[in-house]
This record gives sequence, C-alpha cells and structure tokens, in this order.
Amino acid sequence: MTILDHKVDFSVVLSVTKANPNGDPLNGNRPRQNYDGHGEISDVAIKRKIRNRLQDMGESIFVQSNDRCVDDFKSLRERAESNPELLKLLKSKTSTNDEFAKIACNEWIDVRSFGQVFAFKASGSGSAVSVGVRGPVSIHTATSIDPIDITSMQITKSVNSEPGKEKGSDTMGMKHRVDFGLYVFYGSINTQLAEKTGFTNEDAEKIKQALVTLFENDTSAARPDGSMEVHKLIWWEHNSKLGQYSSAKVHRSIKIESKMDEPRSFDDYSIAVEHLEGLEAEIIDGL
Repeated sequence: MTILDHKVDFSVVLSVTKANPNGDPLNGNRPRQNYDGHGEISDVAIKRKIRNRLQDMGESIFVQSNDRCVDDFKSLRERAESNPELLKLLKSKTSTNDEFAKIACNEWIDVRSFGQVFAFKASGSGSAVSVGVRGPVSIHTATSIDPIDITSMQITKSVNSEPGKEKGSDTMGMKHRVDFGLYVFYGSINTQLAEKTGFTNEDAEKIKQALVTLFENDTSAARPDGSMEVHKLIWWEHNSKLGQYSSAKVHRSIKIESKMDEPRSFDDYSIAVEHLEGLEAEIIDGL
C-alpha cells in the first residue's frame, strides 16, 4: 500500500428533516445552534459516524462506541493491551512514544486517520503512558446554510419503571427536532501527517466511501431512517503534497444559495462549484 502522496480536500452537503442531528447536552439536548441561529453538527459527532461506517466496512476501530463494541473490552487501555506488541511496550520502561504510535497506527484505521491521545495511568499490568498522535484527516464543524427552526414537543411515559408505583403516564419529557436544514462541512487530508501515521491512498478511498454513506446504519429515536441524507460529496485531489491551492480557497469554491425565502427541501437550493485551474472537483451524489 502506498502512503498518501497528494493533498486531498473534501466537502459534504447533507440535509436534516425532522431529526435531531446533534443534541447539545448543556441545552436540554436541543439541536446545536450558533448565535446567528444556524444549526451545527460538531466535528466529534461527524468523526463518530465515520468511525461507525468504517467499522461496518470491516475496519479495525480503536475508539468504539459502547453500543457498537465488537469486542469484550470495556476501556481503551484494555483494547490497547490486546495488541501483544503494545502490551510489551506498556510494560516496558524503555519504550519510546514513536514506537507506540507506529504500532497503534498500523493496528487501527481511526488512529492513523484522526489521531489519538493515549493517556493511561500506571496499573498492575503496565506503566503510565502519555502518547499523542496527530492524524492527517481534519474535519470542520458542519453548519447549516440558513438559520434552522427547532420544534419541541412534550412527551409522557405510559408505564412504571419500578414496581409499587401507581403513577407513570404523567412523567414528562421533551423531544426536539430540526424541521429542515441543509448543512455543509469541510475537511482535508494532510500528506505530511499521513507519512507519520502511515495513512495510505487506500485509506483515503475508505474515508471517501464512509462520507458518501455517512448515515447508513445510523438509526435512532432522534434520527429515524431517511431523516438525514448525504446529497453531495465534493472531493478534490491535488497533484502535489502541498497542493495547488490552500484548503480555505478550495472550500470557498462551493457556492450554495437558496432559491426561495423559506427553503424546505434540498431541491430549494442551488449548488455550484467554481473551477480552479489545474484542480478538478469530483462530485459524487449520495446513495
């Protein structure tokens, strides 16, 4: 496999319809908004979905969510110690951070893609570890093109959780959703960091496929099937390690405008990608 030898930029255009794309736990789990009323989806949430898609594709993932854990490990340290080479380094007092990082990057695609902080306290089975890995794949927070409208509804529980209690149906809660929003997020893949983590051209293709299918197998009560959809993936592959243009200029080449005052669907927007001399944009429709 060949280490990534050219800079990559990308952008994803997605829609949210009657769903909560990313609740804010400090605001009653309401969909995230900035001070201008535009919706947001954190980069952490996006990376979680990419990890899930890579896991669905059969890739080895270090940071697995509890509901998608495919092994018996209950902590990141246990997962790290499951690798014999890492276990040996964890017990060694002469190992280097570079050795630890190299093995971890070879083992897990999310580590060599996004990076990872390995911060483990000393225990009976090993010594303290503090290793930081910087990953080549960086992703921005997704932001809606227009301000979003949030609908909140009150819900009740119709059963008792514990025996002996007579009241159940009057237990109240709140549920929030975005009626409709078109969001866009940007990202890039850095070749210098790819060389350090061993990120390959094949890994970049896997990231691309994960982005196209970002919301497959991502159903929840807050995000019913079909409520979140990837419409466009725009993928730029530069012809050099540093690239012909800055990522900021490449990302600005996307022009998204609403055709009406109150857009209610993806068709109510126009999307154009300005041509940059010597840099072709591959535009992929969502599935």
